Parts: sequence; structure tokens; C-alpha cells
Amino acid sequence: MDLLQALIIAIVEGLTEYLPISSTAHMGFTAALMGMEESEFLKMFQVSIQFGAILSIVALYWKKFFDFTNLTFYFKLAFSVIPALVLGYFFDDKIEAVLGNQIAISSVLVVGGIVLLFADKWFKNPTILDEKEITIKNGIAIGFWQCLAMMPGTSRSAASIIGGMAQGLSRKAAAEFSFFLAVPTMLAVTVYSIFVKTWGKGTATEMKGYEMILQDQDHITFFIIGNVVAFIVALVAVKTFINVLTKYGFKFWGWYRIVVGIGLLLYFYSAK
Repeated sequence: MDLLQALIIAIVEGLTEYLPISSTAHMGFTAALMGMEESEFLKMFQVSIQFGAILSIVALYWKKFFDFTNLTFYFKLAFSVIPALVLGYFFDDKIEAVLGNQIAISSVLVVGGIVLLFADKWFKNPTILDEKEITIKNGIAIGFWQCLAMMPGTSRSAASIIGGMAQGLSRKAAAEFSFFLAVPTMLAVTVYSIFVKTWGKGTATEMKGYEMILQDQDHITFFIIGNVVAFIVALVAVKTFINVLTKYGFKFWGWYRIVVGIGLLLYFYSAK
């Protein structure tokens, strides 16, 4: 990986993390199209720069995250994130095994796009218009929906937003709660990937994430710049997405996933 490649992947992460199109899929496709060799550092880098995207949500909704008089908000997030933490821990190796399978991920992108085409019709009469109306029970249900995104290509954002709409949330309320839920979820994943997970298990180069980052000056530079770029780009992407979703719904994103997914399927099949 060189600096330009790191910048491009960080831009892709910032653009796609909160859109219902799967940031994991797009970063994987981008790396493959740039001819980057799959490595443990590349996989860890793609996870760790989510930290920058996390901070963009905290910055945009800082009043919500730092309103310590609203303890219910924190309880809701704490309970809602439990399904992803538990299932993610047990299925981590299986998830990682799929990350390099671009054909499987492209297929999931297409299937998810078809689902998005019908999402607005399925959930037409929302009863919950604001985060304050969401119960802990609603939050836990959305947390389980979020777990569908453990299959790369699904999109954590799409799964949790549709899960929210299935619980009666409006599109805007579901999208915003998906953003809020992303903070503890992705923070946990980032901390796990950097400080807990052993990368390259069973090889002579087993390392923790932070050891790979500190391995040389380039890795430190990539990590810092990647997070800064992901933060800045995500700030813009989140605001744009909320406006587009509120006005036009999911159809645009559904067709986007289908077209891109089919195009990538053809590309990766022909490249085999």
C-alpha cells in the first residue's frame, strides 16, 4: 500500500460507511481494482479507519452524545449494541474468511439492492418519528437486524435502518438511530481489531493491530491520514444521505447496488 492508495480507500470509507451500500464491499472492490495485494495490514487498515467515520457522527450530533441528563439514550445504545458484540466475537473468523471473496460480496450487493427497491413500500406508516420515542425493546430488535451486516456486502447502515423501519420508525428516525448505534458498534470493532485481535493467526507474522501500525513510519502515516480523511468525508456524506433518504427513499440506493453489483460480478468473473 502507498499513500495514494490509503487516501483513496479512506475516501471510499468516509463516503460509504453510513450509506446503505456497504463500505466493506466498496473498500474491498477499490483495493482489488487498484491491484492491491491482500494483506493483514490492509484488512486491519480498512477496519481501523472506521474510527474517523465514528468521530464524524459524534461531531455532527454532539449535543445528543454529550447530553448527560438523557441517560435513557445511553442505555438504549448499550442494550442495542449487545447482539453485534456477542455474535461478532463468535463469527469473527468466518467474517474475515469472506472478505477476500469479491464474487460473493458482489452477489450480496445485488440481493441487498433488490430488497431496498421494496423497502419504502413495506414500511409506509411509521409510528415513531423521534429517537426519544424509541424503546429499549425497539433498540435491541434493531441491534439484531444490524447483525445481518456481518455478511460483507450487506451494509450495516441498510440492515439497521430497515430494522428500524420494521419497528415503526420513520426513514429519518431510523437513519439517525442507525448512526447513533454505529458509534458503540464500530468503536468496539475498531478497538478489538487494533488491541485484541491477533492478525495472521497460525503464520510466522502473527501481530496485534497496533503492532502492525507501529511497525514502520508509513503504517503510522497511513493510519493517521486515513482516519482524518474518513472523518472529513463522512461529515459531508451523512448530511447528504439524510436529505436524499428523507426526500426520495431507498430506490436510488437499491438501483445503485444492483448496477454496481452486476458490473463487479461481470468484472470479477472475467478476471478469474
